[in-house]
Amino acid sequence: MKFKWMLIVALAMASKVIAAQERSNSDSEANPNKVTQTELGQGEKEKLILNLSAAKDYALKYNRDIQNAGLAIDEANSQVWETLASGLPQVSANVDYTDYLGHEFFFPGSTEGVPNNPTSFLNVNVSQLLFSGSYIVGLQSAKLYKAMTEKNAEKSELDVKEQVASAYFNILLAERSKEIITRNLENVRDLYVNTEAMYKVGVSELTDVDQLSIQVTMLENSLRRTDRQVDMAYDLLKLQLGVDPKQSIELTQTLDDFLEMFDFYNALAKPFDLNNNVDYQLMESQEEITSKQVSLQKMEYLPTLTANYVRTEKIKAANFDMQPNNVLQLNLSIPIFSSGMRKSKVNQAKIQLETLQNNKAQLEDALLIQERQARLNLNTALEQYQSQKQNVDVAYRVFENINRKFQHGLVSSLDLTTANNNYLSAESDYIQSMLQVLDAHTTLEKLFNNL
Repeated sequence: MKFKWMLIVALAMASKVIAAQERSNSDSEANPNKVTQTELGQGEKEKLILNLSAAKDYALKYNRDIQNAGLAIDEANSQVWETLASGLPQVSANVDYTDYLGHEFFFPGSTEGVPNNPTSFLNVNVSQLLFSGSYIVGLQSAKLYKAMTEKNAEKSELDVKEQVASAYFNILLAERSKEIITRNLENVRDLYVNTEAMYKVGVSELTDVDQLSIQVTMLENSLRRTDRQVDMAYDLLKLQLGVDPKQSIELTQTLDDFLEMFDFYNALAKPFDLNNNVDYQLMESQEEITSKQVSLQKMEYLPTLTANYVRTEKIKAANFDMQPNNVLQLNLSIPIFSSGMRKSKVNQAKIQLETLQNNKAQLEDALLIQERQARLNLNTALEQYQSQKQNVDVAYRVFENINRKFQHGLVSSLDLTTANNNYLSAESDYIQSMLQVLDAHTTLEKLFNNL
C-alpha cells in the first residue's frame, strides 16, 4: 500500500513537470524573442531580440531596482503580520529548578528542623491583549505602509520604463548617426580618390586633395567616436535590463517607427488628472500615514487591558507548597498624568501632518507646472522636428549641387567641404529633434502614468 501511494505521488509530480515544460515551450513559441535569466546565467549568449515593449517587460522582470521593490513589498507584508501578531495570543514556557543546599526550616519553638527539598516547576504562560487603542491604530498604519510600499514599487516600474525607453532611443540615435557618417565617409573617400587621380594628371590642385584628406580624417574620427557612443548606449540598456554586459542585443524598431506609431497630438490634447499621478498618490498615502500618527498619539490617553493565564506543573514540589496550579490575571493600565508629555506628542504629530499637507499643496502646483511644461516641450519638439526635416532635404540638395560643380571644377574643395559639413550638421540636428520628440512624449506620458 505504501509503495502504491509513492507511485501515485511520483506520477503526479511527473505530470506537473511535463505540464510546466509544455507551458514553457508554448511561451517560447508565442514569444520567440524571450530569453530567460536562467539561460543568461548559464553563459548562453543567444542574441536577445527586443522591441521597446518587450524591453520594458524584460526590465520589469530582471531589473535590480524592480526586484528590490518587490523585496520591499515582502518586507512590508512581514511588518503587517508582525504588528498583527503583537495583538494575538502569546504563549511562553519556562522550567526552573531550585536546590536549597541542605537548608532546614525551623518552626517557632521547635528544635527539629524541616529540610527544604529541591523544587522544580514547569510554567506555561498565555497572554492576550484585550484592548489597546495604540494597537488598533498601529495595525492600520502598517497596512497603509504596505499600500505605500506597493505604490513605491509602481513608481519604480515607471522610472525603469522611462529609463529603458530613453536608453532604447539613444541606441537608435547613435546607430542612425553612425549610418549617416559611414555613408558620408564613403562618398568623401570616393571624392578624395577621384580628386587625387585628377591632381596626378594636372587637372586638380593639391589644395583640393589636402582639403578632402582632412575631411576624410575628421569623418573617420567621428565614426570611431560614434562607435563608442553606440557601445555605451547598449551598455546602459543592458544595465536597465539586468542582463550580462556581454549579452548580444538586437533592437527591432527605428526612430521613424516610433514617430509613426505614437499619437503625439492626442497626448497633447489628453486632460491631466492629478489623482492618476504616482507621485501625487504617494503623497496622499504619506498624508494618511501621518494622520494615523496623530491618532496613535491620541490613543496614549486610553487605557490598555490585557489578560494573562499561567499554568504551573510541579515537577518537584516543596514540603510546604501553597502556590496554585492555575492563575488568571487581568491587567488594566490607566494613564493618569504625564506632565504634558502626551499632549506634546499629539501636537508634534499635528505639526508634522500640517507640514505634509503644505508639501502636498506644493506638489500639486509643481505637477501642474510640470504638465504645462511637458506639453510645451512636446509641442516645441514637434515644431523643431518638422523644421529640421525640411532643413535636411535642403542641405542635401545643396551638397549634391556643390558636389557636381566640384567634379566639373566650378567650385573649390573648401566650398564642397563646407556644404558637406552643413549637410552633416543638418542630419545631426534632425535626428536630435527626433529624439527630443520621443523624450518629450515619454515625459508627458509618465506624468499621465501611461508608460
